[in-house]
This record gives sequence, C-alpha cells and structure tokens, in this order.
Amino acid sequence: MKLIEVKEGQPRSHPDPYILKGNDGKYYVYTTGGKGVHGYVSDTLTGEYKYLGLVLEIEGCYNFWAPCVIYTQGKYYMYTSCMNESYVPNGECMHVASSDTPYGPFTNAKKMLEPFSIDPHVVETESGLFMFYSTNDYNYKRKGTYVVLDKLTDPETLLGDPVPVIRPSLDEEISRPNGALGGGDWHTVEGAFYFREGDYHYVIYSGSAYGKDSYFLGYVYAKTTETDLTKINFKKYPNDDTYLPLLAKNDFEEGTGHNSVIKEDGVYYIVYHGRDYLDLKEEYERRTARICKMDVKDNILTAVRFEDKL
Repeated sequence: MKLIEVKEGQPRSHPDPYILKGNDGKYYVYTTGGKGVHGYVSDTLTGEYKYLGLVLEIEGCYNFWAPCVIYTQGKYYMYTSCMNESYVPNGECMHVASSDTPYGPFTNAKKMLEPFSIDPHVVETESGLFMFYSTNDYNYKRKGTYVVLDKLTDPETLLGDPVPVIRPSLDEEISRPNGALGGGDWHTVEGAFYFREGDYHYVIYSGSAYGKDSYFLGYVYAKTTETDLTKINFKKYPNDDTYLPLLAKNDFEEGTGHNSVIKEDGVYYIVYHGRDYLDLKEEYERRTARICKMDVKDNILTAVRFEDKL
C-alpha cells in the first residue's frame, strides 16, 4: 500500500525511500531529489506524513540519490550521493552531512568517496560502523554496478578497503542490453539494505533498472555470529542462478524496488518505491513510497503485499 500520498504543492514522487524512527518517537522518510534530499515525518508508521521540504542541500550539487540516515555518537548522519554542476557521466559521489535532529537541516557536508559511488546504507554493530554502497566494475565477467562494503573509522571517514558483497549473476539483473563499455550487457545491482535477525544476516538489493519488467528486490543472507560484516560471506537466495524475487511487479504496481526496512512490535516492514499502472508515455517521475509487511523465518524472506492495506 502507499505510504506517502502525493499532495498539491509537494513532490509528486518519492524515489528510494529510507525510513527511520527518530529518538523523538516519530517516523521519518528521506527520498531522492534533484536539488536536495526531501524529508517527511509522521507520528505513526502508517499515519499522514508531513512534508518537511529539503532537509539537505549542498551548494553546487544536484541529483541527490538514495539517502540513508543513522543516529550514532549523539548525532544524526545522512549519507547520499550527488554530483556537481560540471556534469560527467557516472559523476555521482558519496557525501555525508550531520544534524542534531532527524528533521534537519543536515549541514557540514563532506565528500567521502570519488565517483562512481551511490546508494549507501550505514549500520552499526558491536564491531563498529560499516557502509554498504554500489560502484562499477568494468572487468568482471558480468560488467556493471555491484554492492561493496567498507568499514568506517568514524561516521565521516571510510577505511578505504571495500570488499564485494553482491555481484550480478542473473540475466534479470541486466539494465542495459549491449550497453557495457567495450561490449556486452550492463548489469545493475544496487540499493543495499542490511538487517539482522538472530544469527541470520540479510542484505536486500535492487536488481536491473526501475523501468525494466524484471526490476526486483532480491537478497543475500548468511548465518553467523560474526559482527565484523566485512568477514561475512553472503549468499544469494535461493542461489546465483535462479531469479526468485522477494518483491517485483504484480497486478497493481510496477517499478518496485530500492527498499529500506523497519521493525515495529516484532513485525518487519519493507518501505520501497513503485508506480501505479498508468500510461507509460507519461514523462514525469511517478515512483511513490509504499509499504508492506515482511515475514522473516530463518533464511526465507517473504513480502506480504496488498494494494490498500497492510
């Protein structure tokens, strides 16, 4: 079901929604934006979300993609990619900014990574802070964007020793047929979101591109007590060669992907973007934030989706 309704005078789309429960008990959603990161707040998980406006802007930058926010060491840190005004293909690079509150504004922005680096998810375990993000590999057997993981030495600094987490392995992850530099198909594996339930670790990801029929959420998993995430060997579910999406288009929505996860009262929820089935000739962006329950049992994740209810 839709989480944020489109209202007059507000953004008509909510791509790449990231949900966070603030220390004030309210629920915040942050989304992709051309001039900055958009913010929304609600008193309850599925109540009315009030538009906060742009909660992060960086002078001279645009195309703010897929924000993520974490509370650590007494501050809220927002991670997002953006590019400067001198447009260069694949020029998006990772930035971090901070705020004393979840509603911002997030300021003191710093560049963390050079292009191409997108789709952060920062998590904290007993072993410290870790960032999942996506970058490009032009030399792998399936060329394309893939997910890596690096440790942070502090909330604004990466160690600089990323390890691969999720690589393309399926034809359904092809985003541009025959579109790779030097020939071949270009694959896209991005939008990683990590969570842990017991000894099971999960990373949900988006495969392909949001305009493709095969666009989907899949996941990798591992069972271990290890808390240094860089030492975990994640495996695709069900395996590298089988397309079995956690979430993909159905009879009431399409373009479903790029998620975040929240657990409330023992129940997991996926927050993701999707489109209603409309005239595909419409040119404006129309991905909206949606929510559904998710069953979590051992290494099996199951999305429970309805059009107008949870």
